[in-house]
Amino acid sequence: MEVRALTRNVRISPEKARHVARVIQGKPVTEALAIVDLSPRKAAVLLGKTLRSAVANAENNENLDRAKLTVKAALVSPGPIIRRFRPKARGSAGRIRKRTSHFEIILAD
Repeated sequence: MEVRALTRNVRISPEKARHVARVIQGKPVTEALAIVDLSPRKAAVLLGKTLRSAVANAENNENLDRAKLTVKAALVSPGPIIRRFRPKARGSAGRIRKRTSHFEIILAD
């Protein structure tokens, strides 16, 4: 049985979030929760919320035991890019791309 949780339009770049996502893939849920709680990265806090949501979905909707769950996949895909401009020298403008991400966590028993 697979359970998933999806978080969309998170205000962090996908490259930064994938560092944490790679670490928790394939781990048991209790160990993955410990990793995201102890990691000092912003992405760890955001992925931790999605991971806790997936665990809650598994416990409440599918009546699965938390101790038997593992993180099958932690996917980070790019979301929409917020584009801004910063004034530069001689009247030109520099582009600023504020990247967003979509998180998907799939748990399996």
